[in-house]
Amino acid sequence: PRIEIKQLDKLASKAAEVVDVTLDEPMLKLASKFLAADHDSDSTQFQDLVKNLKGVYVKSFEFDKPGEYSDADIEAVRSQLKSSAWSKMVGVQSKHDNELSEVYLMTEGATEKILGLAIIAAEPKELTVVNIVGPIDINKLSALEGKMGIPHMDLQKNQQAKPSTGGQDEKK
Repeated sequence: PRIEIKQLDKLASKAAEVVDVTLDEPMLKLASKFLAADHDSDSTQFQDLVKNLKGVYVKSFEFDKPGEYSDADIEAVRSQLKSSAWSKMVGVQSKHDNELSEVYLMTEGATEKILGLAIIAAEPKELTVVNIVGPIDINKLSALEGKMGIPHMDLQKNQQAKPSTGGQDEKK
């Protein structure tokens, strides 16, 4: 479930702001221990979610002007998600605003146990790729939004969304 996102490092020289998060399993376990000392419900929920993860990897770039990254940069990530192991859970594209948001899950056979998650969020002046590796409880996933460099993606809302009719709901 780990995808290669190092090829995006070349964009750092063009970006005004860069977020690069690499948390492997030992670092996540250490973070979980720090959270164990805090007993509020958010910390407990966050700790429950990360305790079995194998890694969290984020690359996020904010640019001063549009056109600093290419479709080929996105396709280099996307091509890894086209295998039968990955399924697209959310796909939102706005040609008018030139924005794209996609959420992919890797599941284990018939059990549908989630083994990994990948998020691609692209706007004219921003590109973010998130890869979470390990068993994930989709109902608790929203606890990661806004933490460890993971953007707010309204995953809970998207999960509960009704099928689109092709109208204005397609926009972000």
